[in-house]
Amino acid sequence: MTILRLALLAMLGLTVAGCGKFPTYNGPAVTHVLVNKGERKMYLVHHDEVLESYDIGLGFAPNGDKKIEGDGKTPEGSYIIDRRNPNSQFYLSIGVSYPNHEDRAEAKDLGKSPGGDIFIHGRPWKNRKGGQDWTAGCIAVTNREMRQIYSMVKNGTPITITP
Repeated sequence: MTILRLALLAMLGLTVAGCGKFPTYNGPAVTHVLVNKGERKMYLVHHDEVLESYDIGLGFAPNGDKKIEGDGKTPEGSYIIDRRNPNSQFYLSIGVSYPNHEDRAEAKDLGKSPGGDIFIHGRPWKNRKGGQDWTAGCIAVTNREMRQIYSMVKNGTPITITP
């Protein structure tokens, strides 16, 4: 009886351990993230092969490049995925290295802050059915998609955001 009980507890422990917030990914490495703001699309790319594509939401003022904090624009340019937040208020999130040196210089010339904290993230409950462009400058996908992206995209992955 004791052996049976231990075996059942061990099986239960393995089952619970596999129930994470995001799946494990064992496919080809994502070597680049490409965001096309005009198309409202994000692509996860392995060299020249598109692995996944997603419809996205952007900042509440999506046209043009982010210049200053609070402008509601999503930045344009070349960045790096540089951090992760498994406990984000926007479900899961991965950070974009905005602002870079050029972004800081442009904002300084305007006498303003460039802002920061640009992420790819899911949708909080209040925005689950919201409009397409509602973030403060981030890139939004569904929570289900964010689980997949979070598992596929590693820190250090280049990201290019185009108009």
